[in-house]
Amino acid sequence: MSSLSRLFAALVTIALMGAACATKEGATKEGSSTVEELPNETPEAKPQVELKRLSAPEGFNVSIPGEPQPQRGEVAIPGGKVQTAAWTTNDPNGVLYSISTADYPEKVVAANPAAAFLNEGKNGLVNQLKGTIKAEEDITLQGYPGKAFTVSSDAGEVRARNFLVGPRLYTLLVLYNPSIGAPLAEQFLTSLELVNPPPAIMRATAAGADGGTSVDGGMPATPTDGGMTGSPADGGMTGSPDAGTQPRR
Repeated sequence: MSSLSRLFAALVTIALMGAACATKEGATKEGSSTVEELPNETPEAKPQVELKRLSAPEGFNVSIPGEPQPQRGEVAIPGGKVQTAAWTTNDPNGVLYSISTADYPEKVVAANPAAAFLNEGKNGLVNQLKGTIKAEEDITLQGYPGKAFTVSSDAGEVRARNFLVGPRLYTLLVLYNPSIGAPLAEQFLTSLELVNPPPAIMRATAAGADGGTSVDGGMPATPTDGGMTGSPADGGMTGSPDAGTQPRR
C-alpha cells in the first residue's frame, strides 16, 4: 500500500474507533434489560437526529450531527509533510459521520494526476475495511474533481466522497448498518462548502516532474507513526486538471 493509502487508512481508523465505542455502549445498554419488561411493549422511537453547521478554520462548512472536535496531526512523506485533521461523530442511532482533510505539499500534488489521490483514497478505505466497492462515480465540487463511492464490509456499509481541492484532499464518509440505513447520509455528503478555495495547481509535465515528490513513485515513506515503505499507486494514469468542470453532485 502506498503512503497515501496508509495515510487515508489512518484517518479511517479514527472513525472506526468511534464506531466501535458506540457499538460497545449500545450492547451494554441492551444487555441491561430485565425480564420485568412487558413482552408487548411498544418499541422506543428512534431519536431524532439533526445536522448542525460546522464552520472549520481550515476553510470549509459542512452539516454534521453534534459538535465534533477536530483531531489534528502531521505525517512525513518523501516530498515533505502532510497536515491532517478529522472531525468524527456518532449519532444516537449508531450512524458514524466523518470529514477529514489532508494538506499535501504543492509540489507533490503538481507531480501527480488528481485521479491518483482520489483512487488511492478510495483504495485506502477499502483496504482498511477489508471491503468491496459496491458503486462509484466521478463527481465535482465547485469545479474541483472528486469521487463518490460505496463500500460494503463486515463492519457495515460506507458511503464516501473524496475531493482534491488544490493541495488538500477532503474525505467525507458515513458508516452505518445497511439493515437500518442512514437517512441523513446524502444531506451530509452533499453539504460541503468551500470557503475561498485555492486556485487549481498546475500539473508538472513528464519531463519536468520531480521524481522525489511523486505519490506513486515507490519512494520510502517515513511517517510519524513508524517507518513504512511506500509502493506504486496507480502508475498508468494520465494527468487531469484540478478544476474547470461544472459542479455536479
